[in-house]
Amino acid sequence: MSQRKVAVYRKEHFNAAHRLHNPQLSDAENARLFGKCNNPSYHGHNYELIVKVTGEVDEKTGYVIDTKILSDLVKVHVLEVFDHRNLNLDTDYFKNLNPTAENIVMVIYDILRKQIDSRYDLKLMLYETERNFVEFPVG
Repeated sequence: MSQRKVAVYRKEHFNAAHRLHNPQLSDAENARLFGKCNNPSYHGHNYELIVKVTGEVDEKTGYVIDTKILSDLVKVHVLEVFDHRNLNLDTDYFKNLNPTAENIVMVIYDILRKQIDSRYDLKLMLYETERNFVEFPVG
């Protein structure tokens, strides 16, 4: 009999400021590459994070994963770290990593992957705006 897997989704929201800037480039090159996102005074986004956990349904509970547990993991390990923070200045994750949406979603994935049992598949979608979003991993 083939495995029957179900995907469980958790949607969360956080606000954060950042500046896209590569210190190895000149100010002019940074301004050209990143435009308004290179503002030395930073700028912010209302991020939407969708966490997808896929696995088999547990016969005893009827759950793939308890959504309360998933919610608590995201709250403690992501929201409490990034919400209402300046990603460049207030987190160690982006001291030497440009906080693009692509890099943010990979950092969050690495954080959550350590917290969620490896028997589950994990995929994230991070919306920086209504129209701009990223997915990791792809496939």
